[in-house]
Parts: sequence; structure tokens; C-alpha cells
Amino acid sequence: MSRDPRVAVVVITHERRDELLLALERLLALPEQPHVVVVDNGSTDGTAGAVRGRFPQVELVASPENLGATGRNVGVARVDTPYVAFCDDDTWWEPGSLTTAADVLDAHPRLAVVTARILVEPGGTEDPIVPELRDSPVRGAPWLPGPALGSFLAGASVVRRAAFEEVGGFSERLWLGGEEELMAGDLAARGWELCYLPELTVHHQASRARDPHRRRRDGIRNTLWTTWLRRPVLPALRRTAHLLHSLPRDRVTAHGLLAAARGIPWVVRERRVLPPHAEARFAALDEAQRRSTARRYVS
Repeated sequence: MSRDPRVAVVVITHERRDELLLALERLLALPEQPHVVVVDNGSTDGTAGAVRGRFPQVELVASPENLGATGRNVGVARVDTPYVAFCDDDTWWEPGSLTTAADVLDAHPRLAVVTARILVEPGGTEDPIVPELRDSPVRGAPWLPGPALGSFLAGASVVRRAAFEEVGGFSERLWLGGEEELMAGDLAARGWELCYLPELTVHHQASRARDPHRRRRDGIRNTLWTTWLRRPVLPALRRTAHLLHSLPRDRVTAHGLLAAARGIPWVVRERRVLPPHAEARFAALDEAQRRSTARRYVS
């Protein structure tokens, strides 16, 4: 396979030098030979210097602060390819997947995001979220090449750059943690489609260098913010009630709820309810999310 100029890869990282270097080895060995942009979110472990020394062909953006998910916005702004594959520092794409994604996006001009099958390493077993993607209850356009999705997983997706830029990228407000849902709703509101494509594969070997309590706290906050930014009142009330009922009763949850409450003034100012066709996607997911075993707020 020769170099595919249609897809670039954007990787965000923070304090995971060794895992990032391994991921970059794998990305640079892909037959598609993608242009790779790394946004280092304020690491203090020598990440930037290691990338410069070992992979001079990688475009490095060394941010002095941790930008969270909006680091991807910075990376996307540095490329001119029609499609961008996102990658976390503990994930890597299967050879051939990027070309397949580009072919599918070429063939379907109103398709904004394709999300891959995720294999958990070591072992290569399917991530528990995969059956939920495969059996998505969302109804999309009949021309979709795979099951329609209401949201997506950034570290396992390829996006159409024009659609990404049209909705303004990831929200600075949300920072990191479930940030995809707000973007997915805004894409759907503008008539874009999202789908799961099992022909694509991403491998994920979860890093041990993470703060699970912060991830849970921010995930709770962002779920509530996204719900009240975009959902009609009754569905928002139902989702909030379910969340409050299902969350662990501990300090992490309390901090997440307090952080969400502090955002009420700006959420009220910026609230913009989705049009009916876009809201229908989230409504279809409500029951599946309540039954999900892969979407638990635990740490």
C-alpha cells in the first residue's frame, strides 16, 4: 500500500512519554504513512524532547498547559487533509484502517465520523463498548455503511475535517471526559451523520498513568452540562434523575455534582435545544445507556 495523503493523525498526550513513543512507532509504520501531529498537553516528563529526538518527522505542538480534548482542535488546525484520525497515546490504528476510512468518507459526503472496532490489548479482545456500537438503536440515513451512532469515541474515530471545523471542534468548557457527545449532537443538528464501521480497527492498551477519580468527576460534570445544554426539559430531567440514582455515593461524585452546579449560569446562557431529528438520536440511546455495563461512573 502506498502513502495515502487523505488522512492525517492527531494525537494528544499528557505525562505518558513511554507509551506515546510506542504508539508513534506503530503509527509511523502504517502503510498509509500518515502525517502525524502530536499535541503535548503540558507534560513535565520529557515527552516533547523525546519526540523531537526520536521522531523528527512528527509535527510536535508543545503546549505549556494541559488543553484536554481541545488539544485535538490545535492538532486539526495544523493539517490540511480532508480527514483526521484521532489517536490517544495508548491506542494505535490497524494497518489499512485509515485508507478504508478515507474510502468510505469519500463515498459518503454527508458522513462526518466513522468509529472503529476497539480491541483491548494485550489479548485482542473486543472492548465492552463494541456490542453497543454494533447494536446501536439510533436510526440514521439509509445510505449509511454501518450502524448509525448518536455519539462517538474520539480516540477510535476518523472525522471529516470540514464537519469538525463547522461545529467548532471540541468545547473548551468541557475540557476532557465525554466531550464527544456535545459535538455529536451539534453535528447531527447540522445534518451530518455518524456511524460505526467494523472494517476499521483500533487497538487499546489502557495506560496505568491516569487519574480515575478526576475522569469520573469530569465525566459526571460533562454529562450533566451536555444534557442541559442540548436536551429538552423532560428528557434532561429524566437523564439527570437516572444519573443521580446510579452514581456512587462518595466524595468524587459530590465534587462532580458541585462542579456541574457551578456551571449553571453559563449553561443557561448557552443552552440551545437540538432540533427534533437530532434529539431523536439521543432519545434512542437513553434506554441503552441506562442498561449499559460499559458506561459506569466508577473509579
